[in-house]
Amino acid sequence: MAITFLRAASSGLHDGAAARDAAAAGAGHCYVSLPKKRRWILCSLKYACLGVDSGEAGRTLPVYSSLAVSPAGEAVISSEQKVYDVVLKQAALLKRQLRPQIVPVSPTDQLELPRDSLKQAYDRCGEICEEYAKTFYLGTMLMTEERRRAIWAIYVWCRRTDELVDGPNASHITPSALDRWEKRLEDLFAGRPYDMLDAALSDTIRKFPIDIQPFRDMVEGMRSDLRKTRYENFDELYMYCYYVAGTVGLMSVPVMGIAPDSKATTEGVYSAALSLGIANQLTNILRDVGEDARRGRIYLPQDELAEAGLSDEDIFNGIVTNRWRSFMKRQIKRARMFFEEAERGVTELSQASRWPVWASLLLYRQILDEIEANDYNNFTRRAYVGKAKKLLALPVAYGRSLLMPYSLRNIQN
Repeated sequence: MAITFLRAASSGLHDGAAARDAAAAGAGHCYVSLPKKRRWILCSLKYACLGVDSGEAGRTLPVYSSLAVSPAGEAVISSEQKVYDVVLKQAALLKRQLRPQIVPVSPTDQLELPRDSLKQAYDRCGEICEEYAKTFYLGTMLMTEERRRAIWAIYVWCRRTDELVDGPNASHITPSALDRWEKRLEDLFAGRPYDMLDAALSDTIRKFPIDIQPFRDMVEGMRSDLRKTRYENFDELYMYCYYVAGTVGLMSVPVMGIAPDSKATTEGVYSAALSLGIANQLTNILRDVGEDARRGRIYLPQDELAEAGLSDEDIFNGIVTNRWRSFMKRQIKRARMFFEEAERGVTELSQASRWPVWASLLLYRQILDEIEANDYNNFTRRAYVGKAKKLLALPVAYGRSLLMPYSLRNIQN
C-alpha cells in the first residue's frame, strides 16, 4: 500500500484542435472536443497517440484510449471521466474546508475517548505502518505530528481493507462480510468507531475535509476481487486500479496539504494523486503476473492480449516469448506514462509532505526497471528493488521534495 499523488491533463491537449492533431499523430484515431473545464479527460486521448515498437522496422502499435464511441455514434463515458467526477467532488470539499456527514450526528454520537486512549490508537497505527511500509513510514517522520498521525490512520484502514481479500482469512470472506465492513465504515464516519484503530481514523476525519466516497470505492474494489478474475479492456482495468489504489491518494490529499505558493488547481493536485495510485497498481499487476496466474487471476486487458497474439493459456504456461516481451513493453510504457503524470503533481504538495510521496514514486517506478532487467520474466521471477537501491532512493526523494512547485517553475520560465 502506498500514498499517492499527480497532476491533471498535459498541457497542449486542452481543446478540440489539439486533440484532433494528436489523433492524427496516432494513425487517425477519432477525437472528441470537450469544454475546457472538463479537459482532464483529454489526457486519456493522449494515450491513443502513443506508439510502442512492435519489433518491425518503421511500425508502431498504438496504445488505445479508453474513450469509446457507441454504434449510434454517441460518446461513451469512460472510466476516467467517471472517476474524475469523484475528483471534482473531493476538490470542492477541500476548497470549502468542510467535512461531510453521512448521517446527522447528535452531540452524544460524537467521538469521545480519553486523550491517552487516542494517543495509543495513533501510536499503534504508526507501529503497523513502520512494520509493513518501512520506507514510507520513515518519510512520514518529516511531516507535522498531526499530519503524520492522520496518514498512519488512513494507511492502516486501507491495509485492513486490503487484507480482507488478500490476507490469511481471505478464503472465508463473503460479499456480506464486505457489506458489514462498509457499514462499519459509515459508523466510523459518524463518530462511532468499533475499535482503537477505527478511533484513530474517526478522529482524523474530524480534523481534515475527508469524504467517505474513496473509502467506499476501495471496498467496492474488494468486492470486484471476489467476483471478477478477468478484465476485457483497459477501461475496466483502470476502474479496478482506481478502486484499489487511486482511492488512497484522494483520501490523503487533504492531510498532505497543498503548498501555499502552488499555482496548481485543487483538481489538478487530486488528479495527480489519482495518477500515482493508478501507476502503482499497474506496476503491482505487472510484477505479480505469475503469482496471480497461479490463483487463476489475470489482471491484464484481454483485448490487448489478443492483439499481441496471446491467450490466457500463454499466461498460465508462463513462457517468455517475443510476443510476451512486446506485450510487456506496451504495458510498462503505459505505467510509466502515469508516473510521469504524477511527478509534477507531487511538487505541488506541502513541502513537509513530499518526501514519502517521492520515495513511493521512485521506488515503485524502479520495479518496472527490474521487470525489464529480468527479460520480462514476471512468471517465475518476482521483480523487487534491493535494499541498497531503496537506501539510495531516499536522499534522491528528499532532494526532489525541496524542488519548487512545478506550477511556479512554469510561470518563471
